Amino acid sequence: MFFSSSPSSTCRSVRLRALGLLAFAGLLAACSGPAWDGYFKRGVGRLTQDDVRDKLGPPHTAKNPALGGDSLWTYRVALSDQELATWTPTFLVEASQSVGSLVGRPTEQPKPTLYCYRYLLTFTEDRVLKSWKREECTPGTRETLNAR
Repeated sequence: MFFSSSPSSTCRSVRLRALGLLAFAGLLAACSGPAWDGYFKRGVGRLTQDDVRDKLGPPHTAKNPALGGDSLWTYRVALSDQELATWTPTFLVEASQSVGSLVGRPTEQPKPTLYCYRYLLTFTEDRVLKSWKREECTPGTRETLNAR
């Protein structure tokens, strides 16, 4: 004999998943800014070059002085406006649209604009993260594009 779930239990399951996704989206919204910012902020004085390489792969550029001193590593990443914003109230609307598409009501959403940023990581002679900063690959690009 074949047992199938009733329509009400299937609907309940979809609703529970949707609520779970919204809760998860809320948690993500609470963590403002790009994820790498928090990773590097927590890692100053703690992360080693090996830790960073294991997480992000080899740096795009590396300046390691032959006679000692601080090393400078650079990583390039693409970030959207949402990732750069500290809090976007539209985040929950977009999350609910995503949940709606899971339930069966797909919506057409514009693709996010991506901007090139680079993370500049300074390591001590002991190969420990000393400082970091994030900057645009081409300064002023985001402001210029958003001014139009």
